Amino acid sequence: MKRLGLLTGGGDAPGLNAVIRAVVKTAAGEYDTEIIGIEDGYDGLLLPDKARRLTLEAVRGLQARGGTILGAANRGNPFARKVIRDGQEVVEDLSDQVEHGYKQLQLDGLIVVGGDGTLRIAHELEERYHLPIVGVPKTIDNDLGGTDVTFGFDTAFGTATEALDRLHTTAESHHRVMVLELMGRDAGFIALHAGVAGDADAILIPEIPFDIEVVCAKVREREAAGRRFSIVVVSEGARPAGGSQIYRTAGDAVFTPRLGGIGQQVGAALEQLTGKETRVTVLGHLQRGGSPSAFDRWLATRFGAAAARLAAEGRWGRMVGLRGQAIVDVPLTEAIAVAKRVDPEGEAICTARGLGIVFG
Repeated sequence: MKRLGLLTGGGDAPGLNAVIRAVVKTAAGEYDTEIIGIEDGYDGLLLPDKARRLTLEAVRGLQARGGTILGAANRGNPFARKVIRDGQEVVEDLSDQVEHGYKQLQLDGLIVVGGDGTLRIAHELEERYHLPIVGVPKTIDNDLGGTDVTFGFDTAFGTATEALDRLHTTAESHHRVMVLELMGRDAGFIALHAGVAGDADAILIPEIPFDIEVVCAKVREREAAGRRFSIVVVSEGARPAGGSQIYRTAGDAVFTPRLGGIGQQVGAALEQLTGKETRVTVLGHLQRGGSPSAFDRWLATRFGAAAARLAAEGRWGRMVGLRGQAIVDVPLTEAIAVAKRVDPEGEAICTARGLGIVFG
């Protein structure tokens, strides 16, 4: 194997550049393999001029840098792309152009770094066009199967915990209820971990539909005990029992609906029902920006090196992952088969409840 492609798909996550660095250094140092960096996810295979050779010099010092030097396109599903035909916007399958771009770049294989959506596309390309692909798991939500942890999660979790620490001081000073909305479309790992580490009083996650009256009761209980402030953590995908998730923008055949607004709804309800002054903070993309934590640098580096070795050995159709302390590899089909979610009856939830945290 002499020429290997590398792309980063989906949203950015802290640690992506560390993966890129490790792939390049391992491929070049151990296998004398050239790495071709493909820009903007699968878009770069639709436009092969958006690819460049990644040299050792080009990746020097990247492990501490946030984002991705290759870009990560959220609209990069080649099986469903909006194009203009005869003056009309239509959705078309352009995946054959991806295969053409792959061949035009004269690649011997492809390493794809991404979350559930990106890796599902990778599997489809593998199935339909027999493209040789190795996957690397990336998502700050930590919701991908086949690995205990995804890189990016630790940084997001740490950022959210730091935000809670800061909110505690102002909440206590002003005797307010503070609501912090965090990322987490369908999985509440960030909210759960940060909420426990940051001493929240209530945590609302997608896996456990909530009753706002339960949260209000917790606020009133603290007030009666002389604790005149409360901290409530809300995943963006949380929903009330019998209700639905709140979307800021509707989706379509190409774009996923964009969540937003549950924090404001919870804050308004708490203020109305308890009479407590309430403030809402939406942490948003601060969770996925900035330099990766030491753990994410270490994990991303191990993932990148392992992916380069899998490719060199011709072990295609697999994804690297972490099991315990060991780097393993699993079939891509296993990684995307079942999404990982917080277990409502699991040890983490039991621990939080034992600390007095309510989940509505």
